[in-house]
Amino acid sequence: MRKEIYITDYNCVTPLGFDVTSNWNHLVEGKSGVALHQVIENQDAFYASIIDTEKLEEEFKNNFDHQNFTRLEKMFLLSLKPLVEKHDISEETAFILSTTKGNISLLKNQTALPEGVYLSKLAQKIADYFGFKTKPIVVSNACVSGVMAIAVAKNMIQAGKYKDAFVIAGDEVSEFVISGFNSFQAIGTEPCKPYDKNRNGINIGEATAAVYITSTPSENEKFRFKISGDSAVNDANHISGPSRTGDGLYASIKNAMTEANITSDQIDFISAHGTATIYNDEMEAIAFNRMELQHAPLNSMKGYYGHCLGASGLLESIISMESARHRLLIPSKNFEETGVSQPLNIITENQSAAIQYILKTASGFGGCNAAIVLEKC
Repeated sequence: MRKEIYITDYNCVTPLGFDVTSNWNHLVEGKSGVALHQVIENQDAFYASIIDTEKLEEEFKNNFDHQNFTRLEKMFLLSLKPLVEKHDISEETAFILSTTKGNISLLKNQTALPEGVYLSKLAQKIADYFGFKTKPIVVSNACVSGVMAIAVAKNMIQAGKYKDAFVIAGDEVSEFVISGFNSFQAIGTEPCKPYDKNRNGINIGEATAAVYITSTPSENEKFRFKISGDSAVNDANHISGPSRTGDGLYASIKNAMTEANITSDQIDFISAHGTATIYNDEMEAIAFNRMELQHAPLNSMKGYYGHCLGASGLLESIISMESARHRLLIPSKNFEETGVSQPLNIITENQSAAIQYILKTASGFGGCNAAIVLEKC
């Protein structure tokens, strides 16, 4: 019989707050971190979700003496510190970092690669600070990285490689990322509207998030969520465009639900990817309908946080677990009129609900797709 693996603690650092409680309270109030920002000189401001750097620096100074860290590293340290303080690190503890770009901002105006830009060096720096004893693991698979990092932790603990794991995920808004998405003409000219008829593109966001995963939760834990199933499937459709028939996402959801041994009518809530781009939202609607999940309440958190790249899957998993804990579904912000060809049950207002099974999905460049099923225990 395979070990049951649980998430028993989590934290996050976002434009809406530097802990889970402040984030949740702001979401319940309908507040969004998306606002106009000018990131690149001589270019117009655009909508993005960006952490106030002054507030970040103040929070970091209140928690850490050592200051030799990049802005992103400070975000990582702040998100992980509360978890490390409550859970022991042993010779059998894994440290997993999810990111798509890491310290990409270090490349600006450089003629040679700074050491800190390597993802392995970033992970090792964070691990060394907290005293992790095992070699860090980096998960960097486009925008499914955060969801996949949870799956990697679960599967490695089940395989007996580790006893428990700390998983962190993060990315920051940078000129490199903005320029890249601009080249695809994918950035919206207004706050993003996932699944809406009038959506016109994404908003980039930044955040870090952290979870603690174990096979042996203590009786003192305030909550626990079993990672009941997971899957990642690549449909290899296009370097940046998803499969028009949702093949990879459909297969990921099907595999995860099969492992969890549940049916479509048992899914109480879907935390979807929902980037507010035409092809992504349409592909998701098709995949959910192929799995007969069109009636399950669904939201996208991109209207609150923007697309946080490697952090999005982990951050949105945390918020979905908060929804289950508080028995409250958060609306998919900015949604007004359906803009996909298949029916979806988009959440439009705060509503009470008993939530046991959560489906979290993600999709990304290169045709990657991932899904996990979380069960409230």
